[in-house]
Amino acid sequence: MAAVSATVILLIGVGVPVSIVAPVPQARAEVAQEQQRATDPAAIRLPSFGSSAVGVVGMPGVLAKRGPQAPRQMASITKVITMLVVLEKRPLAAGEDGPTITLGQRDVGYLDQVIAANGSWQPVQAGWRVSQRAAIETTMIPSANNYAETLAVWAYGSVPAYLDAARAFLKANGLDDTTVVDTNGLSSGDRSTPTDLVDLGRIALANPVLAATVRMATADEPNVGALENTNQLLGTDGIDGLKTGTYDTGANLLFSATRRVGDRTVRIVGVVLGARDHPTLDARVPAVVDSVVAGYHDLALAKPGQVFATYETRWGGVGRAVAAKAVSRVVWSRARVVRKASVDPITGGRKGERVGEVTYSVDGSTVVVPLVLDRDVLAAPVWWRLTHPLR
Repeated sequence: MAAVSATVILLIGVGVPVSIVAPVPQARAEVAQEQQRATDPAAIRLPSFGSSAVGVVGMPGVLAKRGPQAPRQMASITKVITMLVVLEKRPLAAGEDGPTITLGQRDVGYLDQVIAANGSWQPVQAGWRVSQRAAIETTMIPSANNYAETLAVWAYGSVPAYLDAARAFLKANGLDDTTVVDTNGLSSGDRSTPTDLVDLGRIALANPVLAATVRMATADEPNVGALENTNQLLGTDGIDGLKTGTYDTGANLLFSATRRVGDRTVRIVGVVLGARDHPTLDARVPAVVDSVVAGYHDLALAKPGQVFATYETRWGGVGRAVAAKAVSRVVWSRARVVRKASVDPITGGRKGERVGEVTYSVDGSTVVVPLVLDRDVLAAPVWWRLTHPLR
């Protein structure tokens, strides 16, 4: 009997500690299945007349285009190229007026030429002194053809030298379907495609001096006086630029608009070439902007506390793996979204402890949301360990 008692005591003395410290089984996890979905496609409302295209800053190419896409007359949209090329040669810092330009008889001659060609102009007198910034504003806001010529020659020494630089600029920026033959767009030989002009608009908006100028509805210059922007849509429907173009048989507009979609600012760039007149063109542009904005979706991916997995232990512990935070993404048109959740094996844990993640693939980009426990999950208690020595 003594031997049996000793054996029992030994078994208890050894077995109880072993039962307590022996590994316990992991909680069983039920994980949400992989999910796929797609957002609704966009329907952009471009005008039925002329040639048009629209895109956004930060996305390459265009979102939509309509009408003939061969190069068409740019008219005064040409001045956007001129100002970019001038600023490439003579850059300005934000808020800087730049060098002073003394106007002379040559500049008076440019005015006479523009008036003879029935182009838009602003007054000039020999001896006037004007800052580079003021000359840019006079060129862009009321579309003064003579000031475009003055700036180009001031920066490059001659029109041919300017045109060499402008053509190099177009080539360097991939604007292969754009041709310039003068500084201001008076010639019908200044031509471009809607797609090129959307790209040109993006480049212009990336230049702080030009971006600030094209959103100005009015300005007051010391010599010239009050200036009024030829773009009558400024301030309408978020439209904040860029440049009108007018010629004998038609009207053009390169436009930009800034709108909020969810937590994102969307910068739209579009162009309409070959409208009958500016009122006809202007009446259609807000609908283009609205339709682009409508094509975006503020897509909620995860909500705080959203359940992606449930844990259940053999000793009665229950917990859920939930999204730690809200995550959303602004997506364009028909975006494909794939969701896949994964969780770690656990035997217990504290509320808020990270236990996995849910990964979203949104049109090629990846968004990861942490998963945490929504409550304490009790580790295997001593009584369960003792009653399940073999696990």
